[in-house]
Amino acid sequence: MVALARKTLVYEWRRFLPAMIAVGFAGLLQLLQLALVLGIFGATSVYITGSSADVWVGFPGTQSVGSGRSIDANVESRILMDPAVTRVEPYEWIDGDWRGTGETGGVSVFVSGIDPAADGLMLSRVLPPSLRARLAEPDAVIVDRADLDKLGVALDQTATINGHRVRVVGISSGLRGLGGINVIASLDTARQLDTDAADNGPTYLVAKLRDPTQADAVAIRLRGSSEFGPYTTWSAANFAHISVMYWLFDTGAGAGVLFLAGIVFLVGAVITSQTLVGAVQGSVREYATLNALGVGVGALRKVVLEQAFWVGALGLIGATVLGVVVLLLARSQDVPVELGPLAAIACIALVMGQAAVSGMAAMRSMRRIDPATLLR
Repeated sequence: MVALARKTLVYEWRRFLPAMIAVGFAGLLQLLQLALVLGIFGATSVYITGSSADVWVGFPGTQSVGSGRSIDANVESRILMDPAVTRVEPYEWIDGDWRGTGETGGVSVFVSGIDPAADGLMLSRVLPPSLRARLAEPDAVIVDRADLDKLGVALDQTATINGHRVRVVGISSGLRGLGGINVIASLDTARQLDTDAADNGPTYLVAKLRDPTQADAVAIRLRGSSEFGPYTTWSAANFAHISVMYWLFDTGAGAGVLFLAGIVFLVGAVITSQTLVGAVQGSVREYATLNALGVGVGALRKVVLEQAFWVGALGLIGATVLGVVVLLLARSQDVPVELGPLAAIACIALVMGQAAVSGMAAMRSMRRIDPATLLR
């Protein structure tokens, strides 16, 4: 019966082609939707994932990097007292108002003040040492190439942030932000751009450990001390997870994207199931013939389920090929897309799940199989 399912697909490929196309496009939509969700909201943690720090220190209750508040600078001494810590760096986060030299109006930017040293921890995986070294120049900043048009500047041109003149000394990629534009500066330059006179400490401290695998344990151990004012610690992986979950589930943007993803899955499942049901109903006379020859309805249902599996698998192959092409095109245009192995496996499971549900829906039509239809 399994061989019959495959042979039927080969012989009647025109009848099942619409179902394969429906599964393929449904899978492609889900693939692109998932890649966009991960890419867009993954950008909220690029400051963490793009850095080599193992532990982050910030104000208690911080839900994302952009919502941090300043902490006492003396907390650095407390962190360095732990024998597991080898290095600590301050990290400044400043909200800025960008004014370009062109016709662009004010643009909201997020200024990240980092250590420009070649072995600096912050954004070490995003900025190469040669590029970050340029931040040592006075009033130097780096912007993402995808934001140049919004900022109205080019390399070596000047602009103002919070009324302070800065110069673009480098252009990077992979620094696009959600809700604003990321601007990278040195710690000295960032402090000059800070208009909040009440801030007397860094927004965060980031630490490097001797054994990065102990990040969770060290983060827990460093909490609880209040001698230097309120602060708390997270492992880098935990803080990145908190930041992404905040944007996904606690903001309207995340809820809207997740709702749209659910609609895409529902529409794909309905279209796929109806197409496959139509293909099965078109073969009802052949199934009736097999039933008249003594093949049970249960065996015929296995044939239909096997056909649904192959329809899903072939549609998935087409979706994978098109998906790779579209994702490469998106990356070339600086569209934030990201798709890891786990996400790809989840997408495959969804597509095959749609095919299985469609197969079970098509099996309901087997109830109407009657050998008497051959006499009509």
